Amino acid sequence: MVKAGDKISMAGLDVRVATSAGETIKAPLPGAGKSNPYCASFKPGDNNAEDPQSVGTYIRFGKFRTVHLGDLTKNKEFELACPNNRIGAVDVLLGLHHGVATSNSEALVHALHPRVAIMNNGTRKGGDPDVMKVLHSSPGLEDLWQLHFSLLSGQEYTVPGMFIANTIDDPQPAMPIAPMPAPAPGPGAPPAPLHNGAAHWIKLSAQQDGSFSVTNSRNGFSKTYGAGL
Repeated sequence: MVKAGDKISMAGLDVRVATSAGETIKAPLPGAGKSNPYCASFKPGDNNAEDPQSVGTYIRFGKFRTVHLGDLTKNKEFELACPNNRIGAVDVLLGLHHGVATSNSEALVHALHPRVAIMNNGTRKGGDPDVMKVLHSSPGLEDLWQLHFSLLSGQEYTVPGMFIANTIDDPQPAMPIAPMPAPAPGPGAPPAPLHNGAAHWIKLSAQQDGSFSVTNSRNGFSKTYGAGL
């Protein structure tokens, strides 16, 4: 089992475990550790037994930096980013716990100052309006890429279609602007619908100078981002 603070040996990369088994790194990563002004407005979120145990990894490839924190919840994000940001700034924020509102606090997302976020949401899971508001208001964010169009965010909070890899299962003649309410959890919840059609991916390609590109396999759209950090 990896522990917070461990390094994972991988040629050409600096891979560090930022969170694991409910623990977060205590010392800031190189270049990090500045006071986090977004901690003042933090509001605790809900925890379950599993998500706070997530393994979170920070990866540096030359000047390129990215982080994937698994399903880490807001309360653990607070431990990682407050009162001082122990991760620092990144080029790309990966995963975002599907874009659900139990994660993705402003205290973490805004402090990371990502240029790009890639969200592994589903059609009816993630892309919650509260999360989309945090992302769209994040300082320095150039683009958000989504694995699926989110019915939970609707047109109100979504991104242009060229940044979305998979559309909804049953396309409608007209998409409502308002977000769809999330299905009620519990034994009476309707079964998850089966995916309809081909599945598409989003690819991130990074260079050591800090530049990178993101590609949508559904439409072939690709965008290159110059060295930033």
